[in-house]
Amino acid sequence: MTKLVDIYARDGLTFSIELFPPKSDEGMERLFCEVDELKKLNPDFFSVTYGAGGSTQDRTFDIVKRLKWREKLEVMCHLTIVNQSRHTVRELIGDLWGNDIHNVIALAGDPPGGPSAPWTPHPDGFQNARELVNTILRGQSGWFGTFSIAVAGFPEVHPRATSREADLTYLKSKVEAGADVIITQLFFDNEDYYRYVEDCRAIGIEVPIVPGILPIRSSAQCRRFTRLCGAKIPPRLDELLSKVEDDDEAAIEMGIEYCTEQCRALLDFGVPGFHFYSLNRARSVAAIHANLNLGALTAAPA
Repeated sequence: MTKLVDIYARDGLTFSIELFPPKSDEGMERLFCEVDELKKLNPDFFSVTYGAGGSTQDRTFDIVKRLKWREKLEVMCHLTIVNQSRHTVRELIGDLWGNDIHNVIALAGDPPGGPSAPWTPHPDGFQNARELVNTILRGQSGWFGTFSIAVAGFPEVHPRATSREADLTYLKSKVEAGADVIITQLFFDNEDYYRYVEDCRAIGIEVPIVPGILPIRSSAQCRRFTRLCGAKIPPRLDELLSKVEDDDEAAIEMGIEYCTEQCRALLDFGVPGFHFYSLNRARSVAAIHANLNLGALTAAPA
């Protein structure tokens, strides 16, 4: 077991891949066929998401455990507090701890209506992700010192934040609570990331800020995702998407080219690594990995 804090302390670029839980058993088997291809890229870790409202919790944990124990891969589990009591969340943390899964991304989580929908704490639950970070690190004596935690960052501001300044101040509070790394929401304009890093450093946030990268698979999907998470589509990308509205194959190829260009500029900026939102598909991630020669840039696991 290698902790996030140690992974991001290595020399070289860090490379990680996010998966989401399929809804069916057949989908689960297709997912692990894709994992067979993705693990050839030697990622530092895989992460696995929850659905909105914590709707895929059981499948999330099943996948994380399978990656850890059957596939022998390093993992980071998403953990949210939406629609869950403190007791339930503590039980989940204990389950992760008992299965030697000690890397977690601590999130408030999206309500069933998505990121922009009103968010109401569970009557017996935690108020926010900062409280979750505190609980993971300090809630039980047996857990003390065993977990390493990532938190989410939003280069274009969280949809529910009252202001950019408030969003950054809250992010700092999560880091001060003990987060080891920030992984950003997807973005398509690097200037948003550059400004975000500058603003974070200006207020004393010093942990790695890892860009979250989404390889485009279709025009409609890209527009839907950005609308849901409050990200924008830059004019140049909007023009490219308009050319592949009805051609998903062309959209995939365009997405590979666009994200390769985006990542090259991010490398020049000096990012600590990349976190790819794979959408459970290996093709685009593998192509971008090859285009950037990431195998030569990433650090070999100790």
